Amino acid sequence: MKIGIVGAGATGLAIAYYLHKKGHQITIFEQAPFVGGQASTFDTTAGKLERGYHHLFTSDEYILNLITDIGLSEQMAWSDSRVGNFANGSIYDFATPIDLLKYKPMPLIDRLRIGFITLYLQRLQNWNHLENVTAVDWLSSKVGKKAYDSFWKPMLKGKFGSEYYDKISMAWIWGKFHTRFASRKSMFSKEQLGYPICTFSEIFEVLKTMLQQSGNKIYLSKTVRQIHVENGEVNGLFYENTPPQWSSPSKINDETFFEGDSYTKSKKNKWLYEDFDNIIVTAPSNIFSKLLPIEYDKYIAELKKIEYLSAVVVILILNKKFSDIYWMNITDESIPFVGLIEQTNLLPPKYYKNKHVLYLANYMSKDNPMYQMDGNNLLNSYLPHLKKINSSFDQTWIEEAYNQKIEAAQPIITSGYSKLMPSHSTPIKGLYLANTSQIYPEDRGTNYSIQLAKKIEMIIY
Repeated sequence: MKIGIVGAGATGLAIAYYLHKKGHQITIFEQAPFVGGQASTFDTTAGKLERGYHHLFTSDEYILNLITDIGLSEQMAWSDSRVGNFANGSIYDFATPIDLLKYKPMPLIDRLRIGFITLYLQRLQNWNHLENVTAVDWLSSKVGKKAYDSFWKPMLKGKFGSEYYDKISMAWIWGKFHTRFASRKSMFSKEQLGYPICTFSEIFEVLKTMLQQSGNKIYLSKTVRQIHVENGEVNGLFYENTPPQWSSPSKINDETFFEGDSYTKSKKNKWLYEDFDNIIVTAPSNIFSKLLPIEYDKYIAELKKIEYLSAVVVILILNKKFSDIYWMNITDESIPFVGLIEQTNLLPPKYYKNKHVLYLANYMSKDNPMYQMDGNNLLNSYLPHLKKINSSFDQTWIEEAYNQKIEAAQPIITSGYSKLMPSHSTPIKGLYLANTSQIYPEDRGTNYSIQLAKKIEMIIY
């Protein structure tokens, strides 16, 4: 069959790879001038850096099998994770249950309660009874309101904001725990995290090359505009041939400013058409809804019920190490970002020209005032808080700074989410959907993007 795929991120490329192996002819349309999506890279003085931060767990079987299949398994580097929390002016290790017992911001009885609940969630296999209850209600009832307010509430607010944090399903929390503990050899051991020395983008570049050498097509800088449907069956798609304007994450202090999913359309662009037997869309549900004919208004309305938060990432290249922690959760609500991911505490600085790489992570709606800030103002608003975390920090440590905005980065997983989650099959015969809104109850991640591809492979014969 002739199959069209919209999107050349992890899911789109993996779908193409699996379906090509089944003998199908594949054409991929990607509006960016590169493949890999959030795991693509851009050039800095520290070498190539990913637009978003990523890592793998030892339990990530889908992407690890893919990496092995394409001959890159020897490029994987594995190490013990260093996870921490910043609370009450101090950094606390948070990699093992023992670290929890040492967590001084909470009374011992609250630490013990959280420890027992953590153990329960770790061993729980059937999560269905958690779906229709919010994390706020379930956790408060199990560990007490005080423990919830001091430990869980700041994390949920940081991830989903004041508007949504109290609506998040407990099943999503279970998914987070299940993933993390599956990467440990035992309850008391540290989790193992992996990262490809060649960067994640190299995985997708290899897939791109393999597909193209086998006669498949990958169109970059092509924006799909509409799915063509006749008599309830997909026939093809319309796309624009003129490349949209697209740049790398903006170097802060430059005049230009990058928005992850934005482009500028020329009025002279003309839509082109290509027919297909099947089409698979990997774009977010809110974008997918805009590609459908208006007569599918009821289905479009269902898709629009899926809400997203955007990711706002500041990337710093430093001449000094900021901390010993790889992944630092920020539970201090006065700090305007939710996490610090020091990439060079996962993969050593020698792979980054002896520089230190720090990602400052945030999630917010597009109408949040911070989302509207340019790179300079955003960084300036962050700098005093970096000093709170490390009193020795000085702005002179920063050699380069970049800003990245990623629209529709995080689906909002409310209680009863399975009733909202769209199916891979659509009301249109031959049209399929595979995106992060369908990763549930696990949190979205590269491994589950590949799992989506395997699910599509099983649907299309």
